Formats: sequence, structure tokens, C-alpha cells
Amino acid sequence: MLAGRPIRFKLLIGFGLLVLVVGILSGSGLYATYAYRSLVKSLRSRVRELPLAAQLSRDVADLRITLSELRGLRTVTFDPSHSGPTLRVRVREDFRSKFTEVGDTLDDYRRCLRSETPSSADMADTCSEWVTVCKIEESLGRIERANQNEDWVFDTLDVDGLDTELAALQDLTAELPSHLHGRLRGFASEVRGKYRTLIVGTWITTFLAALIIFALFVRLSWQWILRPLRVIIHGSRKVAAGQFGHRIHVDGQDEMAELADAFNAMTDRFETIRDDLDAQVRQRTKQAVRSEQLASVGFLAAGVAHEINNPLASIAMCAESLQGRIEEMLHAADTSDTGPSEVVDRYLQMIQDEAFRCKEITEKLLDFSRVGPTERRATDLAQLVRDVVDMIGHLGRYQGKSVEFAHEQPLIVPVNAQEIKQVVLNLLTNAMDSSHDEGVVTVRLHTDNGMARLTFDDAGCGMDPDVLAQVFEPFFTRRRAGQGVGQGTGLGLSISSRIITDHGGTLEAESPGAGRGSTFTIRLPLMETNEEIESRHHAA
Repeated sequence: MLAGRPIRFKLLIGFGLLVLVVGILSGSGLYATYAYRSLVKSLRSRVRELPLAAQLSRDVADLRITLSELRGLRTVTFDPSHSGPTLRVRVREDFRSKFTEVGDTLDDYRRCLRSETPSSADMADTCSEWVTVCKIEESLGRIERANQNEDWVFDTLDVDGLDTELAALQDLTAELPSHLHGRLRGFASEVRGKYRTLIVGTWITTFLAALIIFALFVRLSWQWILRPLRVIIHGSRKVAAGQFGHRIHVDGQDEMAELADAFNAMTDRFETIRDDLDAQVRQRTKQAVRSEQLASVGFLAAGVAHEINNPLASIAMCAESLQGRIEEMLHAADTSDTGPSEVVDRYLQMIQDEAFRCKEITEKLLDFSRVGPTERRATDLAQLVRDVVDMIGHLGRYQGKSVEFAHEQPLIVPVNAQEIKQVVLNLLTNAMDSSHDEGVVTVRLHTDNGMARLTFDDAGCGMDPDVLAQVFEPFFTRRRAGQGVGQGTGLGLSISSRIITDHGGTLEAESPGAGRGSTFTIRLPLMETNEEIESRHHAA
């Protein structure tokens, strides 16, 4: 349901859940705080009754003490000469004054009961107090009616009855705090149960809320963030390893899915650019190979032109001599001398030989310059090298230098003959250019662990480690312009290395050091025989 929502929306949901949990915990804490506050308010509200109830009990006690003083005057007779009546009147007035204080205190207690608003229902129940207050008021009413008679202090029966009423009143006033004490004991039990329930509920709520929010956070984090990130990282590693066809698939339509789509688009774009660059590299490589081949042909043509002049001069000389001999033969036709006929035959044979020699040189040059088919065919590598060596032998600039070619037997390799000829020509001319006058370049061909191994050894200028490290890099050369194959562009060895690599082989360079010669080694796979193919199939 939320898979298509953006991550910010999911984070808002998570934030809402967090707020909910915090709200629950905060609510529990506030509830406990306010419960404690209500408890304090309830106790404070009801405790105000206790001083008034005690004061009311003391006032009733004082009232009884006053009445007891009156009862001590019973033996005094009503005689004007005595002070008994006067004392009784004073005691009566004192009794009335204290009675008024009892009434005032009771009024204060009633106001305290009306003003109380305890939060606890049990603590708010003041019915028992009001019943007792009503009884006290009734008792006070009876005492007040008895006190209205001015002569009650002289009547022993009235005093005894009033004392009995005051005793009952004192019992009622003593009863008032007992109601509150009983409720306080019940309230303590009530509060104890509530706070125990509250503590247990708070712990359970906190634990469950923490457990739920943690489990929800882990699951949603894994589903919305960690798992898509893992898929993206795994896919990016595959692409970085070269699997450019791999595509990342992330469920949903959030930012992670957008990131995966953007990465896939970037990979598509990179794959398109790479294919285009590969095509351009192949095109440029073909052009470079063709340019190198044409440069080699130009280099060969310069030497071949010089070589063709010699046979052509011989042909011209023979033709000129033959013409003179024929004219002499025409004048002496009647003679039987056979000498001129033999001379004519010899000159004609020389003309043919030299003409065929020119034809052979030009055919080799054309064969080298011809762009052959791109497919690879079974080729005798020994014969191919021999043809290149023979072609270089016609070049006048290498007069005094020689090439020794040693091979055990014909080696058949699946190659493009024109490209391999170009490589052999490049390595031979480089070796001869680096050799001293009357130097010897040794070419060896043999098999090595199922590979054709072709080495070019010279005793020329050699190479130091810095040159060896860069010898196959494009445009690296130590020649001056116009010297050797490639006109000193530095592409010959680079193109040769690429051609050999494309054929599944290797081209390596070695040198003990400057002035100590060099060795270039070509390894090419041999053509598999039918027996090898069958054995490989059986092994598979």
C-alpha cells in the first residue's frame, strides 16, 4: 500500500507513530502526575475539617464544664443575703456565651463542608458528616429552647436534663472526625490499588510501545531503505565489474526506485557510448593499420624501384646487343657459322630471366600491399616469414646486413596473412635498422607448448628499462622522421601488438640493456588438428 509513496511520506508516517508512542508515554506520566495532584488536593480539602471538628468538641466540652459549675451551686438556697443567685446568673450568661461559640463553630464547619470539592468520589461523600451535623443542630436546638427559660439554672431537673443533652452533643461532636478517619483509611486502600494499577500499566505500555516501535522501525527501514540500497549496491558492483547489461530492479515508486531508474538510464547511456567508442576505435585501428601498411608499401616501393632498375638495364643492354647481332647476321646470312645464333639465344634467355625477375618483385610488392580478406585462414607461418625475408633482401639500403631464418618444419596457424606479413616486416626492418653495418638478424620459428613461437634477435642498439616500458605505446619512437617503417610515427609496434593480440597471441620485447641487442617474441596459437578437436570434444 505504501510501496508507491515517496520516502518523505513514509518518514512522516514513522514520525507520526513516534509521536503517538511519545504521546502515550507522556499521557501516562501526566495521568500519574495529575492523580498525585488530586490526591493532595483531596487530602488538603478534607483535612480542613479536622481543626473545626476539634474546635467544636472543645467548645462543647467547655460548655459542659460551665454546666458542671452550675451544678456545684445546687446547695445554695435562694436567699437574697447569699451570693448563690448572682453566681447562677453569671454562670448562665457564661453558658449562653459558650453556647453561642458552639453555634458559630458549627456554622464554620457547615461552610467548610459546602466548600469542599475533593476529586475522589469517596472523599467527596459528606453525607455522614451532614447527618451528624443535623443531629448536632437538633441537640443545639433543644439546648437553646431550654436556655430560653431564665430560671432554668434554678431548676435541678432542667440542669440535669441539659447535662444529659450536652453529653449526647459531645458524643456527636466526637463522632465527626471518625467519619473522615474512616474515609481516609478507605481512601488509602483505593489510592494504593490505583497507583499499583498505574505502575503496572505504565510499565506494560512503555515496554509494548518500545517493542512495537522498534520492530516497526526495523521492518520499515529494511523494506524501504536497506533492502533497496542493498539491491542498488549489488547492481552497481556488477556494472563496475563489467556486466554492463545488468539492470537494477527495485520494487515501488519512491526515491530508491527513481535512483535505480536513473542508474539504469546512466548504464544504458554508458553502454551506448561504449559501443560507439568501440566502433570508432575499430574504425580508427583499421585506418591506422591501413596507413601503416601503405607506409610499409611506400618504404618497399622505394627499394623495389631501385632493384627493378638493374634488371631493366640488363634487359635494355641485352636488347641493344641483340639488335646489333641480328643486323650482322642479316649481312652474313650465307655463312654457316652458328656462333651468332647461340649469342642470340643467350641474350633472349637473359631478357626473359630479367623480365620475370622484375615481374616477381612487383608481384611480391603488390601482394604485400593488397588488402586481404578479414577472415583468418590456415597459413604456413614459415613460408610467410620466408616471403617477407626474400622481399627485404631486394632492398638496397640493407646491403651488407643479412637475415638468418631458422625453422624446423612448416607450422600452420589460423591468421590473416596480410596482417601477419605487416607485423613480420615491421619487426624485421626495426631489427635491421637498429643493427650495425654487416649485422645479422636471426629469426627462429618453432613450437612451444602448443604455440608457434617466432623470435627476432639482433645485436643492435638495444633498449633500457624506460624504453622497454613504453615500446608498445602509440606514438612512442626513437627514430628520426623518414627512417624506417612508419616514418618514425611510433605506431608500428603498437599496431603490431594489437594485431597479434587480436589473433589470440602475444608480442613481447626483451633487452639486456642499451647497446646489447633486443629480442622480440611472437606467440600464435597453432591450427588444431582433427585428432585434437575430437579429443577435446570427448573430454567435454
